[in-house]
Amino acid sequence: MGFETEMPAPSAVGFVLSFPVFQECISSTSANAYSFLSARMVERDRTRLKDLFLQGYVRSEGRNIPYDQQLKSGQKLQITLPGHQEYEVNTDWKLLWENEELMAVYKPHLLPVSRTTLNLYNTLISIIRRETHYADAHLLHRLDTETAGIILLAKNSAADKKWKPKLDQLITRKIYHAWVTGSPDWDEKIVECELAEKLGSEIRSQVYVVDPDSPELYPKPKLSKTAFRVIKRELGRSLIECELHTGRKHQIRAHLSNLGYPIIGDKIYSHEGRFYLKRLETELTEKDFTELGSRYHQLKAVKIEINADDKSNISVEC
Repeated sequence: MGFETEMPAPSAVGFVLSFPVFQECISSTSANAYSFLSARMVERDRTRLKDLFLQGYVRSEGRNIPYDQQLKSGQKLQITLPGHQEYEVNTDWKLLWENEELMAVYKPHLLPVSRTTLNLYNTLISIIRRETHYADAHLLHRLDTETAGIILLAKNSAADKKWKPKLDQLITRKIYHAWVTGSPDWDEKIVECELAEKLGSEIRSQVYVVDPDSPELYPKPKLSKTAFRVIKRELGRSLIECELHTGRKHQIRAHLSNLGYPIIGDKIYSHEGRFYLKRLETELTEKDFTELGSRYHQLKAVKIEINADDKSNISVEC
């Protein structure tokens, strides 16, 4: 059995998480505090969850609570993870559209979609699982950490298994906006080429437009196609609409860089990647960010079209 005590709260040294309790949660079998939190914690913390209860790291309404406490709608649980720290990021996600199985949400720049080396909980999927009653939500696709915009999720495992294999039929259109350096000498352009990682590249994650004169340097090339349209031009920069016809890794970033108009703030595909390489050794300075033009690359997924019922497309924009 658990126990309740008036022990003082543990030291604030650590990472604090808050979990609102929804009516849908207490209507399920996971109605006690331990089961509720266990469904929303990463594996490392699930294994020590009962100890965190017993040591007074789990609280509600200013009091330590037992792990078998029954929950009520509107209650908020707070758990402190001693010794754990994460990068502070913008966690202001927004729900844009939903049906019974799916939800489309807005992800801000610099918020990882899933766990990274340092961020286990300051991620889009973790935040949605603890700020909604969809503790079993799944990402159907991904965006780079620095890319903002629309991302589609399944509300539970059953919806994930249903829709992930049919993602190309589900998402029928993807449009991004990118601020780039320079002013293209074209208004519209379609780029169709092979992309691949390159043997010997200093940046292992970088992809390149395959050079037909040395194909042996580009293992596993994949066809890619993007349609570009200039929306507006300003002094030294332009806003480009980018419509994906394929979904290759770093496709828009690599295409624009190869055209000579890298995305502002792109650490890999602008300035020959030197800011990405520098960041592997040390933190970037304000002078570095000034030269880059932004703290993150200026790419945003602004529109998707969804066909979830085989009848008509639903347009979601941000």
